[in-house]
Amino acid sequence: ESDQLARDLTGKFRSILSIKRMDQLAARGAASRARTPPTLSASSRSIQSPPSYSSFRNAPSIPPPPSYSSLRNIPLVPQPPQDARSFRFRDLLHSLSNIPLRWEDSVLLDKALEVVPLEHIYDEAEQESQILQMEAESLGPGKRAAWDYQDCVIRALLRWFKRSFFTWVNNPHCTSCGGPTIGRGMAEPTANERALAATEVELYQCPACHNYERYARYSNAFTLLRTRRGRVGEWTNCFGMLCRALGSRVRWVWNSEDHVWTEVYSLHQKRWIHVDACEEAWDKPRLYTEGKLTTHKFIGWGRKLRYCIAFSVDGATDVTRRYVGNPIRHGLERTGAPESCLLHILDEINAMRRGKDTPEYRFKIEGEDLREQRELRHYVISTLV
Repeated sequence: ESDQLARDLTGKFRSILSIKRMDQLAARGAASRARTPPTLSASSRSIQSPPSYSSFRNAPSIPPPPSYSSLRNIPLVPQPPQDARSFRFRDLLHSLSNIPLRWEDSVLLDKALEVVPLEHIYDEAEQESQILQMEAESLGPGKRAAWDYQDCVIRALLRWFKRSFFTWVNNPHCTSCGGPTIGRGMAEPTANERALAATEVELYQCPACHNYERYARYSNAFTLLRTRRGRVGEWTNCFGMLCRALGSRVRWVWNSEDHVWTEVYSLHQKRWIHVDACEEAWDKPRLYTEGKLTTHKFIGWGRKLRYCIAFSVDGATDVTRRYVGNPIRHGLERTGAPESCLLHILDEINAMRRGKDTPEYRFKIEGEDLREQRELRHYVISTLV
């Protein structure tokens, strides 16, 4: 549809331009004859001047072309919020952009390293990186391994975190009799829970012994190092901080459909890698949308996603195209704000985060931004193909 519209507009524009040029030529010819009238015969004088080219048009009038805002693929121009909904969306994204900043506390990162079995992680990463290197060499000279040592360190951390360190909690077990509990609503955090950065407290009751259990939802990664349990928010918060402690650059990815995960930058591949600690998933960005049916089970969530925004200490990026391959099948209408307004909000966050960086570092990050935009456009092209 967009290609046909472009062709129609091009034809109409050429027609209008041709008519305008013929009128201008006719007008210039008439003016020239008025300045230097030639000697004409009697029969020639009886002939009237030819009418303008526009008088021969028998086609109906051509409507003006539509505004550029109605055409697709026109580069967006950032526009500040203009309505209440856009301002609310702006406030939400600015608030979410602060979450990865909590992982920049050097004291917290040192504490995090104390709970990680570094020798085990490094040994496992070294073994995997050597295997990958040998596989690459077996394919011929000049072949690169799929992942380098630093990538393998995060892959080993992911396995350890999922299998040995953190625990998923739905309803907490009763601490009195060990039986299952039933949700009874919410409760106010105590002073001690607030001191540990509890955002809310869920209340559960054991049907056997009637004992009540409090389950505090902590947002402080240092507290999570001690509790070692939670749901997706706690898993992602703690795992992202551990990745940062091991020296990787990390993003916290917010999804508007109530899920979060991380991205880790691979120097080897020069791109951001999807990492979901809850699923022990590495570089599987279509996990949430394009599920696959195997002989044993359905792998994938089959969800539709609206927004996937990645936040880091260096700013914010809309990475929805990485996770939604087919917007018609797996995308939802983006109603938070107009796209031009979203672009303005992300530019605001980037300017705020990068304002104190050195010119060299900003140049490096902007180069990464350009590579990532090419990558995201490639996802769109691959889907069209």
